[in-house]
Amino acid sequence: MPNRSVRFTGINFENPFLLSSAPPTESENNILRAFEAGWGGVVTKTIGLHPVVNVVGAKAKFMRTSPDDASVSMKKRPGAALHSSWNWELISDKTLDWWVPRLRRIKEAFPSRVLIASIMAGSGNDKELRNWQTLARACQENGADGLELNFSCPHMDRKDMGSNIGKDEGLCSVVTEAVKEVATVPVWCKLTPATRDMVVEAAACFRGGADAIVSSNTFPSLPMIDPETLEFEINVDGKVSSGGLGGPAILPMSLANMARMTKAFPDKAFSGIGGISDFSQALSYFLLGCGTVQVCTAAMLDQAVGPRVIQRLNAGLDAFLEQHAAADGWRSVEEFRGIRRDRVVLQSEIRRPDASEYEGGYEHVEGYAAPTERPVSMSS
Repeated sequence: MPNRSVRFTGINFENPFLLSSAPPTESENNILRAFEAGWGGVVTKTIGLHPVVNVVGAKAKFMRTSPDDASVSMKKRPGAALHSSWNWELISDKTLDWWVPRLRRIKEAFPSRVLIASIMAGSGNDKELRNWQTLARACQENGADGLELNFSCPHMDRKDMGSNIGKDEGLCSVVTEAVKEVATVPVWCKLTPATRDMVVEAAACFRGGADAIVSSNTFPSLPMIDPETLEFEINVDGKVSSGGLGGPAILPMSLANMARMTKAFPDKAFSGIGGISDFSQALSYFLLGCGTVQVCTAAMLDQAVGPRVIQRLNAGLDAFLEQHAAADGWRSVEEFRGIRRDRVVLQSEIRRPDASEYEGGYEHVEGYAAPTERPVSMSS
């Protein structure tokens, strides 16, 4: 029989599918509904210590595209397909004291499901490092099976938080190490794609003691400008700041980032995020080396917590394992995890028609005639 269960960073999951830290996991009710729907794990909306006040009006919207003109817009149009999600929502506006009893109640209600607490504090001084430790202790003592450090939010209201930590390898390492000093549960680091090379920051997190890398958060972006009103499609008083792009549009870029990291650290643990709505997308992450995957946009569009999405994911995994059980002997995700990672190579390693005539894109002897060219006679 197909085996959905996985063991990831020492934690047993009934299935490898999690709701990511985002609006779907902002409340006790949503998280309970998610576990009732069948998700193997949930990562809470990020819990912090500093007060958070979100922007006025809509904090998240969805962009769609149509085949006739390839336009991308937040406007709903007949025949349009989902392109992406866009949000500029901050971390949870609920206090740690609000979260603590709810973490405890959620875990008591679903002791076999995995509850990961996403946490965030500032950086750059000992006080902020102690804040990270305060959050870690409170969450793990009240039921969290693991901690996810938010080094990735692309639009925090403070400059010493979120992706500004994730773009600094020194801060990644120092903060991770500080949390590991007090952690009694696995520690995951969620990184930002808004950096030159995520392998650098992943390495720094592993040096700090991280048990896994989560990749990645949304991509920094702006909403479209309406060609009729000349206003951004989502704004406050006509103004907009960078937000986060998620959903189908980021899938290929997220896979590329994940491949770089899993190839650099083939023996480390990774949880993949970006563009997953059914098993075919999740499979790409597993084949590149991920042990679990996380979902946001698709769940938001399905009763906020994705009851139909998790049914599709579980059904897809079961069907895949049944298909490959006889021929390949695969009965769990671990059997095929990472088997396509080595297919990702440097561009120069891709076969050319005739290697003997290819010199890496350069002339054989730069500045001189090629050996096959005959010199022009000067005797005439």
